[in-house]
Amino acid sequence: MPSIDLNRYETKKTVTPVKKTESIGLTALLNRDISFGNKELNDKKKEYLYLELGSLLQAGINLKSSFELIIADQQKKKDKELYTAIQRAVLNGTTFSQALQQTGQFSLYEVYSLQIGEETGKLIEVLQDLAKFYQNKIKQRRKIVSALTYPCVVMTTSLGAVFFMLKFVVPMFGDVFKRFGGKLPWITEKIIGVSQALENNFLRFIILLALITAFILSVRKTEQFRKVSSKLLLRIPLVGNLVQKIYLARFCNSMRLLINARLPLLRAIALIKQMIEYYPIESSLQKVEDDIMNGKSLHQSMQQFSIYPSKMIQLVKVGEETNQLDYFFGKISEQYIEEVEFKTSTISSMMEPLIIIFLGLIVGVILISMYLPLFQMSNSFQ
Repeated sequence: MPSIDLNRYETKKTVTPVKKTESIGLTALLNRDISFGNKELNDKKKEYLYLELGSLLQAGINLKSSFELIIADQQKKKDKELYTAIQRAVLNGTTFSQALQQTGQFSLYEVYSLQIGEETGKLIEVLQDLAKFYQNKIKQRRKIVSALTYPCVVMTTSLGAVFFMLKFVVPMFGDVFKRFGGKLPWITEKIIGVSQALENNFLRFIILLALITAFILSVRKTEQFRKVSSKLLLRIPLVGNLVQKIYLARFCNSMRLLINARLPLLRAIALIKQMIEYYPIESSLQKVEDDIMNGKSLHQSMQQFSIYPSKMIQLVKVGEETNQLDYFFGKISEQYIEEVEFKTSTISSMMEPLIIIFLGLIVGVILISMYLPLFQMSNSFQ
């Protein structure tokens, strides 16, 4: 059986550490495409930068000329200023990775990958890997959004219709029934009661909803909230497993990229721990890092945590034994991405008829409850 390359488990001293006081330390935690108040460049622009720069360098164009072409293609003044600042820093003798770091708009994940690429002479390969990473991330997000857009639109529209009926239509029928007097059917009384409760407590409900939203926004980054919310999310049928695989795919793809860039395993884990925004994985990586420093293998440490499926652990074990961790992490990532796409389309297909049936029943119950007294009154007049 092939021996394990122990050099992958050692930290590499040639990489200049990034101080925690620098602004990039704050932005490295972010791993989303769009986030309000975020200084970090969004994923679409990063994909464009790495794809264009990698292609131009591969074509034999130097870094200065490559940035001139990229800057000329920019429409927004802010983007032109960013790329001009990077170009100026490189011309003044700063390495490309350090120039990105100084802007505060790129994560540690990218900075260290590019720095390793510069040191090993594989900058073009790293740029292509980064471009592919962000392409896959954007593609995955778009497929999920596309699959869930229609059900969400149907749900929102239908709930709006139900709200309109309870807020305006039902009260009008209620006033008519009161004028005629008599005993109303049980279902009609209940629907009118719901409508009156909505009428009397609508403002309170809005205020309560605003307070709950403000509370969640204020505590969403605390460790306890993230721990509890992630546990609750994992227990939701279908959705929990889908979210788990989305983040596992992102974790495996990040590991593949960093290991392929010849970054030592401990350094790769430390970087991913800072940028991943999923508490079960983030918290487990601290223990994994400590275990590896104490002589344990990666797969042995991962076995302690239920967030990592047994099949994934076995593949990681094979990767360690054959010294092909980057290859196996890539395969695991591709497998999870395919599963996420399939499950997303399946959930979307299931949700559409279920939402229509469920909301159709609600609207039907409201209409029946409103017309039932009219039928009774017409029978009484006969």
